[in-house]
Amino acid sequence: MFAARAGVAERAVRSRHLRRVWGIPHTALGAVAWPSGPRRGFHYWWQAHLLDCLLDAQLRAPSADRKALVRRVIRGIRVRNVVGWTNRYYDDVAWLGLALLRAQYGARIAKPHVVELIARRLRSAWTEHGGGGIWWRTDDDFKNVPANGPAAILLARLALESGDGTDLGRAKSMVDWIEEHLLDPDTGLLFDGLHVHPDGSVREVERTLFTYCQGVVLGACVEIDQFGGRRIWGDRAARIIEAVDEHLTVDGVVRGCGGGDGGLFGGILVRYLALAAVRLARPAARRAADLVLRSAEALWDNRSMVVSGPLFGPEWTVPADSSGGGAERDLSVQLGAWMALEAAALVERNS
Repeated sequence: MFAARAGVAERAVRSRHLRRVWGIPHTALGAVAWPSGPRRGFHYWWQAHLLDCLLDAQLRAPSADRKALVRRVIRGIRVRNVVGWTNRYYDDVAWLGLALLRAQYGARIAKPHVVELIARRLRSAWTEHGGGGIWWRTDDDFKNVPANGPAAILLARLALESGDGTDLGRAKSMVDWIEEHLLDPDTGLLFDGLHVHPDGSVREVERTLFTYCQGVVLGACVEIDQFGGRRIWGDRAARIIEAVDEHLTVDGVVRGCGGGDGGLFGGILVRYLALAAVRLARPAARRAADLVLRSAEALWDNRSMVVSGPLFGPEWTVPADSSGGGAERDLSVQLGAWMALEAAALVERNS
């Protein structure tokens, strides 16, 4: 059931959003809004998630057509980014690194030199300011979960691939830093990040509790838990799942965070809840699976239908607005929903 729904969501996104880059052959990217309007820009990290969604779909239902599209999107990202593969945001490049690493195994499209370039950039971003962690972006005073979480996932996956204990140690250190400095003791959730003075002391903690932050730390814990050893990683993952269920859901459905970048936040959390559902032991796996399936069911039930297929809203418990004036226009919102449906399909396949 969810595999079919994910396929419908994929076709809708491809129909409405996929375009060549500046008309250049053999390139593709997602237009950031539909119908097109005043919103402009590249939105690098949205494109990384577009690539990741295509790879989810390729694992669900492999096809030569989609594999060719994956190649075009990878080329489109490089062409549109102009200056190279990376930008100044460490979270952005971590997401692209994760997608490219998955392309190597999910579509047999290898870019090992780019993945290594990104990994080196992330390794070099660690400093002792604020007690450790990597920066959100270059020349900044902010260290946050959205950068450290996906970087830890990528480094843990690279360690699993290569057997390099150094990268595994880095991944563990990133999660340990988050747990030490950004854990909310009242809820068991993770705060967004912290600002530091030039001398490295903490100036201010950003205490917003984003679904994004919970998802990436959960994903990192699940990856590290595969290496065995201390039970702490599985225990941390189970705590996050329980805390999300208790504090970041509406009737068991993951909360939305509006349009723009926030349109991806719920999908990211559901992606890693699905990974937890597949890899963790019960009862944490069962609770994660329930969150995934309830969220996917709600977003599907609350879709609107337009000529090109289903249109999803930013809040999955509320009917989507098909008038063209809301957050439904944003590629991020549609990707977040597609991502959640692919996550549900993964849980369904492994149930």
